[in-house]
Amino acid sequence: MDDEGAVAPRVLDNKRDASKYRVLVEIAARQPAVSQGEIAEVLGVTSQAVSDYVRELVERGYVEKGGRGRYEVTKEGVDWLITRTDALSEFVSRVSEDVLGSVDVDAAIAIDPVSEDDEVGLTMRDGVLHATAEQAAETSTGGEASSDEETSATAVAVTGGVAGEAIGVTEFEGVVEYDPGVVTVIPVPVVTEEKPPSVEVVTERVNDEGFVAIAGTEAYALAMRAGIHPEIRFGTVDAVPQAALRGLDVLLLVSTDELSRHTTQLRESGVRYEVHDPVGDQP
Repeated sequence: MDDEGAVAPRVLDNKRDASKYRVLVEIAARQPAVSQGEIAEVLGVTSQAVSDYVRELVERGYVEKGGRGRYEVTKEGVDWLITRTDALSEFVSRVSEDVLGSVDVDAAIAIDPVSEDDEVGLTMRDGVLHATAEQAAETSTGGEASSDEETSATAVAVTGGVAGEAIGVTEFEGVVEYDPGVVTVIPVPVVTEEKPPSVEVVTERVNDEGFVAIAGTEAYALAMRAGIHPEIRFGTVDAVPQAALRGLDVLLLVSTDELSRHTTQLRESGVRYEVHDPVGDQP
């Protein structure tokens, strides 16, 4: 794994990162004349804590210190704020979708036969919202319930359907509980670089229940040699983060000339990922 692996939104990693982010926001809002005492009051921390954060921001080159309490956010500091804010926006958007707090009608796959106005339980399967008929799930005898799993979120069906059909659901309550997936990235050298990793390196990492995505001609050629039929072949830079945020583990084969574009998108989307060195993994 490289030192950028398993990345989540940085400002949520720990309290110190979150506080440093908030201090930089306050400096940007108050510059050039900045009162550390006022920032401490807004954040609910001590002036000494703010002083420590400011010193670290100055050392990192995110803030430039002038005389008599004058501070200015540098270009690097602005870029850092933008990157972390974008990651937070993606994260908040995903959480909002998971909570299902709106009154909008959404689509779900019926696990059991569902009638209009039935209360249904909601689960996430293979990255897709599914609906379980609550009455069927609670019936232990005399029924044909196809699912007995417990659900932590419910909704009301606005359209009915048989098992396997898409139905409309609304009046959401609770949270659909599932863990976001992890993206395993295997860089594939472009044709002008070293030889591609062996087929065995790839096939050993393919999970029967995982998704495989490819990006680049060299990655496609390696997948075909390994007998792998990818679920995601086009638009991977956007599709892979969405698949992971919906709970799917993804194996991403990506040509090295496209690697940075994909890892940047994964970071900004708040997706955990691991980059493996295919040369080091050669059998």
